[in-house]
Amino acid sequence: MTGRTLRLTSRIRRRSSPAAPGKGATPKVVALGGGMGLSASLAALRRITGDLTAVVTVADDGGSSGRLRDELGVLPPGDLRKALAALCGDDDWGQTWARVIQHRFQSPGEMNGHAVGNLLIVALWEQLGDHVQALDLVGKLLGAHGRVLPMSAVPLELQAEVRGDDPARPDDIRTIRGQANVALTLGEVQSVHVVPRDPPAVPEVVAAVLDADWVVLGPGSWFSSVIPHLLVPELLDALVETKARKVLSLNLAPQPGETDGFSPQRHLEVLGRHAPKLALDVVLADEAAVPDRDELIDAAKERFGAAVELAPVARPDGTPRHDPELLAAAYDRIFRMHGRIGPWR
Repeated sequence: MTGRTLRLTSRIRRRSSPAAPGKGATPKVVALGGGMGLSASLAALRRITGDLTAVVTVADDGGSSGRLRDELGVLPPGDLRKALAALCGDDDWGQTWARVIQHRFQSPGEMNGHAVGNLLIVALWEQLGDHVQALDLVGKLLGAHGRVLPMSAVPLELQAEVRGDDPARPDDIRTIRGQANVALTLGEVQSVHVVPRDPPAVPEVVAAVLDADWVVLGPGSWFSSVIPHLLVPELLDALVETKARKVLSLNLAPQPGETDGFSPQRHLEVLGRHAPKLALDVVLADEAAVPDRDELIDAAKERFGAAVELAPVARPDGTPRHDPELLAAAYDRIFRMHGRIGPWR
């Protein structure tokens, strides 16, 4: 571990290993991602653990989040809002508040498109002057089943090296700036980085990763929601050093623009290229989304030293979206089977 991470966590008690079987009612789980992919993971994980922390990307620059970021200089609140909504309970209180914070105004004026939750989060940031304290307060108001943290306390710009973004020059590689533009590129993303290049991690995020039993990465937009967590040096140090077991949840289908034509193995390849020191314990995929099971098993083992778990996790309507109950069952089985004896609860 680098001296930077040691200094950052010197005041934080760290366990030497994950909780032994039978100690504690539920696993401590940290889920990393952004957007709808992280929301799907959180909606599943809150069903099987009472100790859940969501770590959210802060590079969004589109829509309501982008407008608030540009005007007020704040972190983009949109993905944080979505994570909080996903952690709301299934009772009337939780579902009412989930609808409220997700509600978007529709008008011919400046309020058009702004989400209520974005405004609430930013207002509390301004009132309290503390990102973590404000998000904890919103979570308390909503009765959220877990905690939501930004991966960094400074807004980041995502930049990508893209081949063939200009159809007239298919072999040229140029830099695309901004998460919204990266998500919509017509070319093939080669790599991504963030600006500033060495952003600080939120200390509570590092502490949560080091203290976790399990870390869940993905699903989500590969280059704009999943990989950015590996571009924050202090967070990557923690992911490499933690005693927690780590599971990577693959997407159900390639994402138009970002990962067109990517096989499951290609997703692993680009992830490993951005974090060559990262090891994983399990790669979770839906069997229907894996054309060649043996190739995925070989790639997971070679690249990350990970086992592959195939499970039905897609919604039965045929859309490439995760079913919360099926995904929860898959996570629960992984948590029980890989290095654990007996139930968590």
